[in-house]
Amino acid sequence: MANEIISNNYVDIIIENILLQLFLVRGNFPVTPINTTYSMVHLPKSMIDKCSLGEEQYAIFPSLWTLESTESLEESGVIRARNNPNFGMRGQGILVGLIDTGIEYQHQAFINADGTTKIVSIWDQTINEEGGSPPETFTYGTEYTMEEINNALSQENPLSVVPSTDEIGHGTMLAGVIAGNENRNQNFSGVVPDAQLVIVKLKEAKQVNKEIFSIAPDKLCYQETDIMMGLKYLLQVADELERPLSICVALGTSQGGHDGTGPAASYFSFASQLPRIAVTVSAGNEGNKNRHYLGKVEQLQQLKEFDLRVSNKDRMFWMELWQSVPHRLTIDIISPTGEYVPTIYPKLSDCREISFIFESSILWINNFVLESITGDQLILIRFENPQEGIWKFRVHNMENAASDFNVWLPSGDLISEETYFLEASPDTTITAVANAALPITITAYDTQTGGIAIFSSRGYTRSGGVKPDLAAPGVNLTCPTLNNQYGQVTGTGAAAAHTTGIVAMLLEWALDRNRYPNIKGSTIKKLLIRGAERSTDIVYPNNIWGYGKVDLYGVFEMLR
Repeated sequence: MANEIISNNYVDIIIENILLQLFLVRGNFPVTPINTTYSMVHLPKSMIDKCSLGEEQYAIFPSLWTLESTESLEESGVIRARNNPNFGMRGQGILVGLIDTGIEYQHQAFINADGTTKIVSIWDQTINEEGGSPPETFTYGTEYTMEEINNALSQENPLSVVPSTDEIGHGTMLAGVIAGNENRNQNFSGVVPDAQLVIVKLKEAKQVNKEIFSIAPDKLCYQETDIMMGLKYLLQVADELERPLSICVALGTSQGGHDGTGPAASYFSFASQLPRIAVTVSAGNEGNKNRHYLGKVEQLQQLKEFDLRVSNKDRMFWMELWQSVPHRLTIDIISPTGEYVPTIYPKLSDCREISFIFESSILWINNFVLESITGDQLILIRFENPQEGIWKFRVHNMENAASDFNVWLPSGDLISEETYFLEASPDTTITAVANAALPITITAYDTQTGGIAIFSSRGYTRSGGVKPDLAAPGVNLTCPTLNNQYGQVTGTGAAAAHTTGIVAMLLEWALDRNRYPNIKGSTIKKLLIRGAERSTDIVYPNNIWGYGKVDLYGVFEMLR
């Protein structure tokens, strides 16, 4: 089974379990269960081409996620709460789970005073060599236990014993922000330095899955399926150890309807309702990237035109247009050289491959009148070798009624900042899975200025749900970096990590003296919202700050 999961000769798709047997009538394909609702099915690559997305439903192809990070403790009330003799919360007995790029376990930030590790276990999805053992009930990757990590730390070359590491540094930085040891020389402390860590190192998305969505082979991204499997692992470890768990997710994607639906969204919302489990998610760093367009069609205006500037740096990417029911849209396109793609009408299943005469551009266009999860219309356009310059898109409203539609480009580093909409909107740029209703969605502010970080994604969701929930420090946070060094990290991922530590403190407080033994993440979110710091000249909630700034001490003042 492990071969299919990691092999580029197989495409991973997501199938609802209630439809699984019906799907498997087509062939005896390998299956990997994810949870009670979804499973992964591994299809031979030979069965898939670009227009398989069109013959098959959009939702079965895993979305591809990117990283969301690049003096904060006092600002959010952590020091006051930690120094209060009635609280003294440092994360004792709490597990912190991180699904990310791994961890440099040899870093001093993660080694106790006696030389042992503060890491309970690492599941490295990237190590599949002979001799490595995956976690129980899993079929790929290698799990390293605390005992194995401690053994490695006692060796001259730890990586010869436990070869898992963090080549990128993103996971190491965020793990340190949450639970790194105090280091007075660096003026650094994690929010909960006594907590223990459970780490999932994600494998990169398969090339074949990237090809489906026209993502360049050299772009770093992760599959929704592997992230969901990472959540499954964290929940399994917490259940086995009977320990509370605060989870940090500092990745996101601009794929999907931006309305909190989809397989990952449902799974993370499910986890947020489990006793003693909490999920904190970064809102995204798409606020100033000009990658979202909001189209407004007036009742008597049947045509809306918008422009996309495409850079020659971006040879492969996608664009998604979403229209809510009951409205239907057609689309036609004019390339920078003036070549015209005639009107494409919505259908239940559709894929058009368009090759241009006077340029090397190739487009794959799907106009789905009914996307299977949301029920809304989706127009998906995938670009390969697009002509540099201004692309014009003309949208026709078939109902001759007023409506809004939204268009998104990829998030993170999947495209350069030189490809953008000429009339972009910073709103409705919260990435998935941060659009999900129940996880704690965190945006970032700058503690030096007190203002929101300019890069922070903005709400609301496409369906009008209040997101983000709260804002936390996310600019220039001191953190561990690779090679046993310290540096700074910026991004809503950093803000989410900071908040994950605060959530761990609340779990510790709730379980101390059995105050609230079965507290849920969704309940902790309500506590944080009630205790948030709010300005008198701002109306809350709003699509920039949510319900205000995270203030741990404010939570306890509210409970007095």
